[in-house]
Amino acid sequence: MDVTEWLLDSDPSIRWQVMRDLLDAPPGEVAAERARIATEGWGAKLLALQSGDGYWGGDEYGIDGARTSVTWTLHLLRRLGIDPDAPQTRSAIARVRDGVVWREWGDLPYFHGEVEECVNGGVLALAAYFGELGAGSDRIIPRLLQEQLDDDGWNCEPREESDRSSFDSTLCVLEGLLAYEQAVPGAPPEIAASRRRGEEYLLERGLFRRRSTGEIVLPRYANLIFPPYWVYDVLRSLDYFRTAHERPDPRIADAIDLVVSQGGGDGRWPAGSPWRGEVHFAVDAPEGEPSRWNTVRALRVLRWYEGR
Repeated sequence: MDVTEWLLDSDPSIRWQVMRDLLDAPPGEVAAERARIATEGWGAKLLALQSGDGYWGGDEYGIDGARTSVTWTLHLLRRLGIDPDAPQTRSAIARVRDGVVWREWGDLPYFHGEVEECVNGGVLALAAYFGELGAGSDRIIPRLLQEQLDDDGWNCEPREESDRSSFDSTLCVLEGLLAYEQAVPGAPPEIAASRRRGEEYLLERGLFRRRSTGEIVLPRYANLIFPPYWVYDVLRSLDYFRTAHERPDPRIADAIDLVVSQGGGDGRWPAGSPWRGEVHFAVDAPEGEPSRWNTVRALRVLRWYEGR
């Protein structure tokens, strides 16, 4: 089978994104395929693993790197593209809203976030996606804007310990701010201004290089993984810019070349080395084998970059 057929021979969470981003299928067909995520395949399996108290894995973030917690399960559901308005989704989110708290931070309600920028950026993205904006996001956004560093990015390390931004933290915050802007028409202009400054931090570095030397910051930025959790990689960053901007910035050219260089001769991209930690179940291929997630994400980024 060709690459498109191979991509479609998969879970509804992949199929609907292929239909929307690569095939330009009619919106009704895309919506119908997306609706299946809550009732079959990976999405339904994840929903079924939630406890009655709202938790997954018994923890709000993840003990010892476990990826079975509330945070990483919700992020995976968001990246799968589960319909936030599906009855099954609404029931799960209501249990999170009513039952999950940040136990290390004074039992703050889950969608109010905690103190680290990378975590709060992610919680903001989840709240926007799942329709839980309000008092929590009103707490998170001023913190994120205030915590932006002088070099225009963010870092989860306290300012007194590091005054240099982190690619990981910066992208987590950018995803959260963008999700908020998309969910709230007429959002305060200072949010977009802060986000654009954060984007410049990444663009000035070509999405993966040191500004001072041009060398790659960390080798793992070239390790394309799904799901990415909080971890930065070039493909995740490019997919963010694709979502945020109609036209690509020319400064991403080297990042595009890096992604292209990892593609196989058969038009498919291999899975990267998965991040550590226990998971509910695998949603991508083993390392080195053809990855549907990397392939669909790479193809839609290239389609955007080439103006197709």
